[in-house]
Amino acid sequence: MRMDCKVYVGNLGNNAAKHELEAAFSKYGPLVNVWVARNPPGFAFVEFEDPRDAEDATKALDGSRICNARVRVEMSTGRSKRDRYPSPPRRRRSRSRSPRRSARSRSRSPRRSRSRSPRYAKRGSPRYDDYRRRSESPITRRRSRSHS
Repeated sequence: MRMDCKVYVGNLGNNAAKHELEAAFSKYGPLVNVWVARNPPGFAFVEFEDPRDAEDATKALDGSRICNARVRVEMSTGRSKRDRYPSPPRRRRSRSRSPRRSARSRSRSPRRSRSRSPRYAKRGSPRYDDYRRRSESPITRRRSRSHS
């Protein structure tokens, strides 16, 4: 799919009909595809075979009435509106939560640690000491015993 052949149609309203868009845009050249957004509604993409037809349609139809709405027609950039304009930095969520939400998120079963790997065992715990004993070589073990 070539981006220079794709046209964005905005401000369509909720009842945009694919056949109406096809009729309006096909006057400018053969179409490859017409896709109308349904959720959320209000925009569509029209893909032409030739990029020159896409540019002609953009110039001629921008601001015209299609599907009972004054539409905005522009060449598609391939990026969403969100990507085109830099967004302000997001705020971190506050630590306080509504009581309803926190009650729902808590489970009745005790939490388990994510990893059962011995390397995450805390120093001084029996599990850590077992891990250390297993991982040491017999030579290291002998040396550490003789020092203590």
